[in-house]
Amino acid sequence: MPDEHYDIQKFLKLRKLTRAIADLLRGQLTDYVGTIAPMLRPKSIFGEYIQGGSKESVRGADKAFLQMQRLYNAVVNAKPYNLLTELTAPIQLESTAVEITPLEYAHVVSSDGGSKTIAVTAPLKWVLTYSGFSLAKLQELLADRNRMNEETHRFVLHYTALHTVVNSYPGLPRLLEALRFPVSSERFPQFGEMPILCISSSISTIRPSDELIIESTEISGRDAFEEVVNLDDLRKLQDPLKSQLVEIARSHGEELT
Repeated sequence: MPDEHYDIQKFLKLRKLTRAIADLLRGQLTDYVGTIAPMLRPKSIFGEYIQGGSKESVRGADKAFLQMQRLYNAVVNAKPYNLLTELTAPIQLESTAVEITPLEYAHVVSSDGGSKTIAVTAPLKWVLTYSGFSLAKLQELLADRNRMNEETHRFVLHYTALHTVVNSYPGLPRLLEALRFPVSSERFPQFGEMPILCISSSISTIRPSDELIIESTEISGRDAFEEVVNLDDLRKLQDPLKSQLVEIARSHGEELT
C-alpha cells in the first residue's frame, strides 16, 4: 500500500531497518524449515508412488497421489503450460531438499509519459520450493518460447508434489503460524493454476508510491526495488499465546495488569 508521506531519505532509513529485520527473521525461518525438512520429503507421503521409494505400504499414499494427480492435471492442461498430459506413477523427483527465497513480483510504474516494469521484492515473504526450482527459475522458463515440455513437466511436478506434501500435515501450518511465520498457498496470474507456497512474517512490508520507486531506481540505476517494513506492524506486535491466556484468566474472574 503506497505511503505518500515517504521521502527518499526516510525510505533509505527504512530500507536499512528492513534489511536488518529480514536478516534476523530469515535466519530464524531457515532454522525452522531445516528442522521440518525431513517431513517434506515426498517418500514419506507417497511411498511406492515415488520412483525408488520404499516398497512398504505408506498410510494415505493412495489418497496423496490422487490429490497430486488432480492438481498436476489441472495445472498442466491450462495456460501458460498447455502440456495436455496426465500424471502417472511412479513419480520421478530430482530434488527433495527445500529452500526459501524472497517473493519477487513485477510492478508497472509510469514515468515521463511512458511506463516501465520494476522487479519488486517483498523481503519478509518467502517462497518455499524444492531446491533448484525457485519461482525466478520458473518465470525464466515460462518466458522461454523454445522451452522443452519435459522441463516444464519437471517444474510442475516439483511444485505440485511439495504442495501435496505440506497439505498432508494439517499441524504443520499451525506450527509455523505459532512461530509467527504463517503459510499460505497462493496463485499468481503469470503462473496460472500453479499453487505457490508462501511463508510470511507476522511483520508485513509495504510498497511506497510510484514516484518514490522511480526516484529510487534512478538513483540505483536498476529497475529493481525492495518493499520496506510496515512500522505499524512493529508497534502492534503482540504475543498470541499471552492474549489467549489473559482471556482465559479473565473468564475465570482474574484481571491481569
